[in-house]
Amino acid sequence: MDIIPQIIVSGLAAGGVYGLIALGFVLIYKATSILNLATGEFMTLGAFVCLTAMTQLAAPFYIAFLVTLAFAALLGIVIERIILRPLIGEPIISVIMVTIGLGSILKGLTHMIWSPDYRSFPKIFPPQPLDLGFAIVPSGLLWGFVSAVVCTALFTVIFRFTRTGLAMRATASNQQAALSMGISVKRVFALSWIFAAMAASIGGVIIGNISGISIHLGNIGLKVLSVIILGGLDSIIGAIIGGFIIGILENFAGVFLDAFFGGGVKEVVPFVVLVVILMIRPYGIFGKALIERV
Repeated sequence: MDIIPQIIVSGLAAGGVYGLIALGFVLIYKATSILNLATGEFMTLGAFVCLTAMTQLAAPFYIAFLVTLAFAALLGIVIERIILRPLIGEPIISVIMVTIGLGSILKGLTHMIWSPDYRSFPKIFPPQPLDLGFAIVPSGLLWGFVSAVVCTALFTVIFRFTRTGLAMRATASNQQAALSMGISVKRVFALSWIFAAMAASIGGVIIGNISGISIHLGNIGLKVLSVIILGGLDSIIGAIIGGFIIGILENFAGVFLDAFFGGGVKEVVPFVVLVVILMIRPYGIFGKALIERV
């Protein structure tokens, strides 16, 4: 079997999950112009809640998954209402710094409640890999990719074809104009945080099923930052395409460069891409260039 198709297929599968997590960044940024750097901790909390519901409460996966979504929605509401809403009108850098502090708090709470021990999810998906003839997709990546695609499609439909999505897009375009049309900007902000927390939690559950979880699972959020910078901070399709690109580049680096450099290149590649894209096209592939007239 040729190794190149295998690298690409595996990269696409991993990239689909990255794209779902990146969607959490994009949804908040489009509606509020805030870059939520606590997304990784949302992932971690969602994964631990789902695992706890399955192991401690003996709930079947679909019940645990619904509990996780409800928890994520509640988390999004509480954070937006208590922490972020009082910061409306404050400088963007101040709000971003608050999300960094929020991430540290959530990580500390996760450490206190669940300890730093590594945990594995019970087997949920069928173990058989998918044989495409030219490549084999492991079961975890296969079902993770399918789940990510379904969830991403659902969020995209909501954003593009519903009244809620229309309100979110109007708010993202011009908050003052949205207010003049009777749109509740505060409600849109709350919904953005709810959807973002849900997307991140789903990503955490998917990754947890593939490779297990620990309190350091949120570090993937920093990697996904390169995905949204590459695709464009305000572009849903950019989040997906960026995820695919980063997933494929990671796999190529892991196969061809790790052995040459003694390892570690796969983990560095997303951040190299982040630096390069900021130098060449800081608004990303599908992002909108902002032009200010003075």
